[in-house]
Amino acid sequence: MKNVAILAGASAIFAALSVPAFAQSEMATGSTAAGVSAIDDQITDIEDAVQDDFDRQNDADRFGPADRRQGLFGNMSLTYSGDTGSNRVDDDGQQDLAVAGRISYNQGVFAQSVGVLIEYSEDEAESSNDKQEVTAIYDAQYYFNDRFYAFGLGRIAVDGEAMAGELDRDGFLGVGPGYRIINTADTAWRVQAGVGVSYSRRPNEDSDTEIGYIASSRFYHRFNDNVFLTNDTDYITSDARDLATNSFGLGLRMSESLATKVSYDTRYENTKAASGDSSDTENSLGVSIVYGF
Repeated sequence: MKNVAILAGASAIFAALSVPAFAQSEMATGSTAAGVSAIDDQITDIEDAVQDDFDRQNDADRFGPADRRQGLFGNMSLTYSGDTGSNRVDDDGQQDLAVAGRISYNQGVFAQSVGVLIEYSEDEAESSNDKQEVTAIYDAQYYFNDRFYAFGLGRIAVDGEAMAGELDRDGFLGVGPGYRIINTADTAWRVQAGVGVSYSRRPNEDSDTEIGYIASSRFYHRFNDNVFLTNDTDYITSDARDLATNSFGLGLRMSESLATKVSYDTRYENTKAASGDSSDTENSLGVSIVYGF
């Protein structure tokens, strides 16, 4: 079922608080009107996406909670835009509001975080463009010792503009044990498995509740200071479908200023139905390069 796919991401605790700097500036005088600033923003977006791709390989939970920030911390952001429309008769304007926040609380061997995303959009011309979505996530880990831990995952999504056949309620709550098989400076391998309950509902239809299971593996090995590889695997099964994902990555640092990441991702999904099962497999190759001078 679609609503258990959120487990495909391994559990992660966000343990960094970034303080935003609110400033509105242009690349150079006149660049906003000339369209230069817009392109500069796109360049920054690509740079951020590549850096995020590299950061995901580092696996923040690889060595456990030893260096995790303690106490209560978090962040919150809000953005709003509204226009009064154009001269067209059928365009009376649009309003967009987005609120996002995350709160984390780490106390010794117990770490947990809650994230909330609220998106609201109202298009006076086309009701099909309206959006009223609220999503919340929960992630927790409790370490019994350096190798054995328990995890919890939760997600709830509410869509106030869901159409017939779409989900207007979509949630999951699951728990399970995890174990670090190898945990050295050069090699880290941990596995975890869990059971959970998923809940979904479509407009004017009965809700659906079912049991889902997940098994995950996270592997990291560093050959030397310049070469390392990672392999992330997740398998999810329920009465509605089976989903398996695997991401293999190889990181290379050719010099102080040049680094490359090559990844190969596989996704297999088997949907179960009374009329018969259907399956689909996707493979993708990705290359990210960072060069500074």
